[in-house]
Amino acid sequence: MIILKTIAELRQYRRGLTGLVGLVPTMGYLHEGHLSLVRASVAECAQTVVSIFVNPTQFGPGEDFKSYPRDTERDLALLAAAGTDAVFLPEAGEMYPPGTDTVVVPGEIAGKLEGAARPGHFQGVATVVLKLFNLVQPDYAYFGQKDAQQVAVIQKMVADLNIPVGVTVMPTVRESDGLAMSSRNTYLNPAERQAALILYRSLQLAADLIAGGEADTGVIKGRMTDLIETVPSAAIDYVSLADADSLTELAVVARPVLISLAARIGKTRLIDNIILK
Repeated sequence: MIILKTIAELRQYRRGLTGLVGLVPTMGYLHEGHLSLVRASVAECAQTVVSIFVNPTQFGPGEDFKSYPRDTERDLALLAAAGTDAVFLPEAGEMYPPGTDTVVVPGEIAGKLEGAARPGHFQGVATVVLKLFNLVQPDYAYFGQKDAQQVAVIQKMVADLNIPVGVTVMPTVRESDGLAMSSRNTYLNPAERQAALILYRSLQLAADLIAGGEADTGVIKGRMTDLIETVPSAAIDYVSLADADSLTELAVVARPVLISLAARIGKTRLIDNIILK
């Protein structure tokens, strides 16, 4: 496995590649969710490049950029075991040298849900992903469904800007008790880790209500909210039932529907979702 720390090294490496190239963009502190993306790329592509870069431009003021968990040595060992061919491991100054001021401004789909709660977040995401696409020139890029809106923003950018990359979306990977895997789960103490299970339980409740014939999204959101609020340490940012493609909020359930939420458990902000097709 080759470690590449500069854009010049990455470009030289890319020029020597033949066959399909897969890219897995990450911010490191890898878990099984990330590794499922890597394994998919390794299975489908001749070469797999993984980026590890905690992107400062997608963190807002007061967010956890400085404290975001990092363990590069562990990450590299996991990636080598998963069959990764190369890891791009740049510093912030390599990706954003002094004077950099060109950004990608995503459209309407980025202004909802996470975009409303975290202004500027998806501008940072779209910009760094486009930079990685330009540098690696992958045939396929792999993302997790847990970040459903991120996936939607990237798919729209790829379509609108005619980027020749296939976006492969892999299912959310969960712990045995249902908690969606996230690098931020490490922030949770044992009591908060148990409390966080209410998030997936609320998504399951929504799915059960819909399966039972409930179509009023206001009723479903209310039931989800009531359940989450039974946990004193939980503070809801949003609960949403939206069209899975446009992310437009629905008054009446229509499929495919993205059921998503964001909440703080203690000081830790977590997101989760399911899609009913």
